[in-house]
Amino acid sequence: MIGRLNHVAIAVPDLEAAAAQYRDTLGADVGAPQDEPDHGVTVVFINLPNTKIELLYPLGENSPINGFLEKNPSGGIHQGNPMMGTGLVRFGEVAARIIRGEADRGMAHGTQGPCLQQNIVGVLEAE
Repeated sequence: MIGRLNHVAIAVPDLEAAAAQYRDTLGADVGAPQDEPDHGVTVVFINLPNTKIELLYPLGENSPINGFLEKNPSGGIHQGNPMMGTGLVRFGEVAARIIRGEADRGMAHGTQGPCLQQNIVGVLEAE
């Protein structure tokens, strides 16, 4: 049985702006930046009730995510599948509509694999 998801890592081109988006727009519990020199990144954790989002920013010229950000200048899910990443983006869009009061609930979905082996599906509702 699959257990709790530990975290989702998202590479970002501007760590302060990304942290502010989660903190100020979505009201998330955003941690302080932490340099991880052994991994070549600075991280900020967004603490959620059942998991964490890890924002990754390059630490130094030899950071392993520099190449990823060169190919994906707006950032994204590091080592993620594009379809699953799209599904997570849809979750963010649904959450933003709920927060703005444009909807009371919404659904998001993403799949990957030729036979849809991996799926992410969720319904978000306002309280």
